[in-house]
Amino acid sequence: MLYWLLYQKGFVVFHIGPFRIFRYLTFRTAFASLTALFIGLIIGPGVVRRLREFQIGQYIREEGPKAHQQKAGTPTMGGVLIVVGMLIPTLLWADLTNRFVWIAIVATLAFAAIGFADDYLKVVHRRNLGLTARAKLFYQFLAAIAVAATLSALETHSLYSTRLIVPFLKHFRPDLVISKWHHGYLSPLAFLPFIVFVAIVIVGCSNAVNLTDGLDGLAIGCTVIAAGALTVLTYVSGHAVFADYLELSKMPQVSEVTIFCGSMVGSAIGFLWYNAHPAEIFMGDVGSLALGGAIGTVAVIIKQELLLPFIGGVFVIEALSVILQVGSYKLRRKRIFKMAPIHHHFELLGWSESKVIVRFWIASLVFALFALTTLKLR
Repeated sequence: MLYWLLYQKGFVVFHIGPFRIFRYLTFRTAFASLTALFIGLIIGPGVVRRLREFQIGQYIREEGPKAHQQKAGTPTMGGVLIVVGMLIPTLLWADLTNRFVWIAIVATLAFAAIGFADDYLKVVHRRNLGLTARAKLFYQFLAAIAVAATLSALETHSLYSTRLIVPFLKHFRPDLVISKWHHGYLSPLAFLPFIVFVAIVIVGCSNAVNLTDGLDGLAIGCTVIAAGALTVLTYVSGHAVFADYLELSKMPQVSEVTIFCGSMVGSAIGFLWYNAHPAEIFMGDVGSLALGGAIGTVAVIIKQELLLPFIGGVFVIEALSVILQVGSYKLRRKRIFKMAPIHHHFELLGWSESKVIVRFWIASLVFALFALTTLKLR
């Protein structure tokens, strides 16, 4: 909005001296991040107070570590604060004529709505069960397929590429569009592999963040690191010189998504202020599903889907621990871990909650740094 008012509408002050700095993407990204941070810090206490007044408290799994039972009743659905902190700065500082910015915004809102419905049902029923797993996955895939279909439409107008960027392999870029009609027209079925792939990436990322959200500050701390890495990757992908130097696909149209990523970083830090151990508020599914959906959508937009397991390495490990645990129990009637997700396994081994959180943050940082180094390891 500010970018449109000051730049697109041609305000004179915007073209005078120091005010020209508002045109630069790096400056607007920094200010979007700071705006998101201050929104979280300023309205956070009011959100916590209001949630307590409405008696919107978290219900704790009885089979989990006993120390978690004392957290019962802590205000949840704080993810609303995260989403607001992400979207308002994006609307203020980004170029709202950019299609990719709106794809990221709408995808975040869609996954937040699914999470909100899940949290609302938990509060109403006063138990740790909201939407059924089948219903939740259905709506998640519906939202992800909508994102994939929109990107497919942009590909037909040469605004997006369906080719994969494979880490470590410079010249191997397979196209997920596999067949054509005669006369050069693409068949709608030609995009099916791409749509399926994108849907799996986004839904998988959304649920991985959701599974990680089990300890105070764990998921949001890892999100700060992953979103920071995505901010860098989005910026270099949209920068002609850096993209050429790093031999990435040149996508100048995605550069504005950097502001969305910066807003995610600022909003996550602002929420961490209240979610740090011992947490005053939990994000709930409205936050975790929205953050995961946002991270997955950005990764797809900037063509770093295959790098996403490194960007969000802790999220992937958490999700794999649940898959392995469930699979092992169904096939062998034996458990691999004391409890899944894996952060509970370490708690039951005797690690304190704060130690698990900080060590997982360190692991997340290592994964993110490795993801950034792969840009030249090809």
